[in-house]
Order: sequence, then structure tokens, then C-alpha cells
Amino acid sequence: MHRESDDDESCLQARDDPQDADLLARSAAGDRQAFERIVKRYGTMALRVAARLAPDRSSAEDIAQEAFVRVWTRAADFDGRRARFTTWLYRIVINLAIDERRRSRSERLAEDFEVADPAPGTEERLELDERFTALWSARQALPSRQQAALVLVYDEGLSGGEAAQVLGVSPKAVERLLAHARAHLRKRLQPGGDVEERKS
Repeated sequence: MHRESDDDESCLQARDDPQDADLLARSAAGDRQAFERIVKRYGTMALRVAARLAPDRSSAEDIAQEAFVRVWTRAADFDGRRARFTTWLYRIVINLAIDERRRSRSERLAEDFEVADPAPGTEERLELDERFTALWSARQALPSRQQAALVLVYDEGLSGGEAAQVLGVSPKAVERLLAHARAHLRKRLQPGGDVEERKS
């Protein structure tokens, strides 16, 4: 289950902030200070989502950076009457991450993700590392849209409706994506359960 840190909480409060549309309008007019406020407000969120979808930390940083380049260059396209800014930003990050996965199909494990357990015994540490590696590998093997649905609903705490808006599908389609993802992970994480990737 997703646990909110102080950063997450402030980000969740900020995502309904009516100032977002104003900051974007000012950014579209070339106001760099307004744009910097957007980056400061949502940079952590963009990097967190990218890190859950990208093959490694470096790619995640590139995706988050490119997402804000697109926000800057397309700020004039944003319509606050049609969607919240965070919905638009989630969509940009997820689309970039999916593009990155298509470009590099290699499923490398993220070596810089470490289990934060201060001093377990050697056996415990190995078991935790194996579990984490298995889960990370299983999630990376999911089809892109299933993985995106998991990140949005379980990691980011969006409702099914909000995730549907980001992904451009119906809430029922999000439910199906989540059901397929959970079934895939269950099979993959069972002993001897290395199943082939399913298309969605």
C-alpha cells in the first residue's frame, strides 16, 4: 500500500491548487519564475513516477527532465477546464516512459534501488534482496499500460477515474488492466512461475 511522506502529502494538496493554471499561463508567456515554481512543486512527483516505470535511475531522470521541457514548450496547450495539471503531467511522464521502454526492451534491474533495512543478518538481507528483485523484475515485465495503471492507482493513490483520465481509457478498462497486472504478478511470483509477458 502507498504510504504518503510529507513530500507526497504536500504534492497531493498542491495538485488541486487553482494557481497551477495561472502558473502555466504565465509560463506560456515566457515567465521562467512561474515555470520554476511548477518544477519545484511537481518535480519530485514526476521523478517518482518515472522511476517506477523506467529501466534505471538515469532513464527516470531523463524522462522527468524531458517531461518538464514539454510542459514548458506546451504550456499554452494546457486547458484547465478539461483536466487538472497533474493529470496532464502524469500523462506526459507515462507516455515518455512507455516510449523509453519501447526503445530499449532490455529489462535491466535497477542496481541503485536498495532495500532500506539498517542491519539485517546476511540471510535476511539476501532474502529481502531476492524478494525485492523478484518483485521489481515482475513489475518491469508487465506490459506498459498495466504497469502504468499499477503505478497510478497503487503507488500514486489516484482513483480509478483519475487513472482512466491520465491513460485516456474508461474506468472499467483501468480495472481490467489492474486485474491482469495482479494476475500476472501472482503467477510470476509463485515458485516456478516465470510466465511470458501478456499483451494488453
